[in-house]
Amino acid sequence: MARPARSPDDDRSEAQRFIELVRSTVPPVHPAGLPFIAGGLGLAAAGRNRRWLRNAGLGAASFSALFFRHPPRVPPSRPGVVVAPADGLVTLLDTAVPPAELGLGDTPMKRISIFLSVFDAHVQRAPVAGEVIAVQHRPGKFLSADKDTASADNERNSLWLRTPEGVDIVAVQIAGLVARRIVCSAHTGDKLALGETYGLIRFGSRLDTYFPAGARVLVEGGQRAIGGETVLAELP
Repeated sequence: MARPARSPDDDRSEAQRFIELVRSTVPPVHPAGLPFIAGGLGLAAAGRNRRWLRNAGLGAASFSALFFRHPPRVPPSRPGVVVAPADGLVTLLDTAVPPAELGLGDTPMKRISIFLSVFDAHVQRAPVAGEVIAVQHRPGKFLSADKDTASADNERNSLWLRTPEGVDIVAVQIAGLVARRIVCSAHTGDKLALGETYGLIRFGSRLDTYFPAGARVLVEGGQRAIGGETVLAELP
């Protein structure tokens, strides 16, 4: 028995399914990474007759695409949670006074630190939904971001968010040993959704999240966090 002839619509449907599969498997790239990818591809094109140069360019472009990946995330739907602002390793759980430049006073808050290696996605996401009350950048050193002193000594950018219920949360982007550029697209008065991307740090960094002392912490040191999805704490 002869098989029915394929129609152009069948071919288009298969092509669409393939494209959707690629999109769901390969994460998009943050716009900040496009110049680096283009630079690597340009180097590969310039060295197309020199194998080592071509391979170096393709390798740089591939690493940049991996580093600047911007995977989609689905934040939790239950209210009153603080989610991880970045992918990485939970390295510190303590209490500390939030960055002085924000003017939040001397009352200690709970703090969770997440260290991002060069293999983690480096986009930053809002730990809560709320209004941006202040954004403050402070120059500093470029020590290894996994050291406890990095929170106080390294260059940082602090984001103060206030939830609709009036709870203050702080997310601090901290530069690392090889991180020399902190990107923050949020501005005072902006409204951010839970898990919404607001920034990026290039090539190794740390994220500190400050929240009220009465919150219940739900992660442990050494745990891997998924930005925008892992629940760090429940607010009181």
